[in-house]
Amino acid sequence: MSADEPAPTVRVIVVNYNSGNLLGRCIDALHKQTFSDFEAIIVDNNSTDGSVDAAMVDDPRFTIRRLDDNIGFAAANNLGAKDAATPWLAMLNPDAFAEPNWLAELMDATRRYPDTAMFGSTQISANDPRKLDGSGDAYFAFGLAWRGNYGHPLGDLPEDGETFSPCAAAALYKTAAFQDVGGYDERFFCYLEDVDLGFRLRHKREHCVQVKSAVVYHVGSALTGEKSDFVRFHSARNGIWLFSKNMPGVLFWLLLPGHVLLQLAWLARAALHGQIKPVWLGIRAGLGGLSEIWQERPSVRAPENIKWTSISRALCWSPWRLLNRGHDVRKYRLVRAPSETPPPTLPKSL
Repeated sequence: MSADEPAPTVRVIVVNYNSGNLLGRCIDALHKQTFSDFEAIIVDNNSTDGSVDAAMVDDPRFTIRRLDDNIGFAAANNLGAKDAATPWLAMLNPDAFAEPNWLAELMDATRRYPDTAMFGSTQISANDPRKLDGSGDAYFAFGLAWRGNYGHPLGDLPEDGETFSPCAAAALYKTAAFQDVGGYDERFFCYLEDVDLGFRLRHKREHCVQVKSAVVYHVGSALTGEKSDFVRFHSARNGIWLFSKNMPGVLFWLLLPGHVLLQLAWLARAALHGQIKPVWLGIRAGLGGLSEIWQERPSVRAPENIKWTSISRALCWSPWRLLNRGHDVRKYRLVRAPSETPPPTLPKSL
């Protein structure tokens, strides 16, 4: 895009690291979007499998940024967003394959909910299309995040509504809101950086709408392994940082005993399944980094932030939802633009 051309509406950021042929499927699906006013940045974290070159299409909207090191999912997305002049940023994992109307449905949602800064997508399992891969990210009050409706049948898919934060496998953010809070926390490297961002944006009075008709098919942890030691370590460490950095003061001290018990229960469960080492190392790393994380807590108490009671209402307090991995999508006040028509229908694939 030349300096004289207006910026597109959306910048789509795809972070790649040795994704193999999955990246090709992702880019091909993105290239077929019915909404064409976008640019796509593929940030490659020093892949060695040639996946980027094999996946690229002959389209000036698509560009590659090659890095000399693997700087992590969070930092690579921030790099892709750094110079964005577009009003919106879309994050798409290389193992997520968007329906042709994915971007169109998300952009339609921005018109129906003009006061919203975050939007999540319906994620269907690419390995078993009869099942959901996620309906937004939920956050249990004692400090545990999960993808809502993971593994549930398609019939459990909720209508549009508010959820705690979008899953970054297929999310849309207002660029100004994303940049105002500094984007993803790069210390997280990967995993839970999206929930952390959602939490920080909630402190700034922003909300997240889960969009039923914006659909992607997601493999999920295709690069790191769904139950790998890598995932367990980062989930354990980042979970401690997420809770300790973002939970408002009154809630923090009220919920801290439950958070500690939750960590001990996770550790015990890992021990029963022979997985204690990565979880223990993650918890130890999380505790070891608390002094740096704690220094950011004054920003949580900023006078312009939303009240802790509003944060409390956004949390999930139901142990059943957590144990069942159900969704936490709630009714949201519908705000229509004056010329807006009724909500779109679902794609035929659903």
